[in-house]
Amino acid sequence: MFKSGYAVMIGRPNVGKSTLMNHLIGQKIAITSRKPQTTRNRIETVLTTDEGQIVFLDTPGMIRKTENRLGEYLMDVSVKTISDADVVLWLVEPSSFVGEGDKAIVKKLKASGKPVILVINKIDKVKKVQLPEVFKAYEGLMNFADIIPVSAMQGTNVDTLRDAILKALPEGPKYYDEEVVTDQTLRQIAGEVIREKALRDLGAEVPHGIAVLIDSYKERSETLTAIEATIVCERDSHKKIIIGKDGAMLKRIGTDARKELEEITGTQIYLKLWVKVRKNWRDSAKDLKNFGYEV
Repeated sequence: MFKSGYAVMIGRPNVGKSTLMNHLIGQKIAITSRKPQTTRNRIETVLTTDEGQIVFLDTPGMIRKTENRLGEYLMDVSVKTISDADVVLWLVEPSSFVGEGDKAIVKKLKASGKPVILVINKIDKVKKVQLPEVFKAYEGLMNFADIIPVSAMQGTNVDTLRDAILKALPEGPKYYDEEVVTDQTLRQIAGEVIREKALRDLGAEVPHGIAVLIDSYKERSETLTAIEATIVCERDSHKKIIIGKDGAMLKRIGTDARKELEEITGTQIYLKLWVKVRKNWRDSAKDLKNFGYEV
């Protein structure tokens, strides 16, 4: 019996959804960083085995309060994606304290009526003797299809989670060919890789209010890809930080992005970056749409 369906990953920001999804499919597709709302769009990745096909849907981190239209969009993406799920993976950190944010997520999960697997991530950060208290804190919140502790970073219990997901899926067809691993185009992946490197290299100096526009993506030959992109920020002071002294920071972002894109594409990458200020773009419906966030 071949099983197939959609497994939606939800949880609060920085709980490790993208890292876990990358580990489950065996390669990096979703970008990661320590900053909230790193994931901004619904990302589909595909895992095909002899037993079935799992289509993973990674979503933005769920927050209780939104500060701008971008935040509203991200919450809308997360909530709407739950309705597409055959099974929901709710990721939490290994704490015996259940905050208001997680309680709000429980209400949405109960209302959806979808089967939910509670995934307790980052178990490498706590001692094993602490896990029973974590289980106890969450078990009474709702009826879970399963509760599985994992370490997305180290790969602990990832195979067990994969088996539990397949068990929860219905019998069905292959939605994608076996060689397909994501719905993201190389152009989209390039934009996300550049944004990831900017978030990581800039550290805490610039807020996560940056976007990346791919102005041009051309496969000039079998061995060369030329990419031109613009990093958009909200303030002139942020632009100066992104560029850095004598262009050093922008060069660092470009170098880091180019190295990873060469691994992904298998070609030499020519990458040209610009920086542009678009004030308050996160509150502009027009800008959000132009940047790929359909409000």
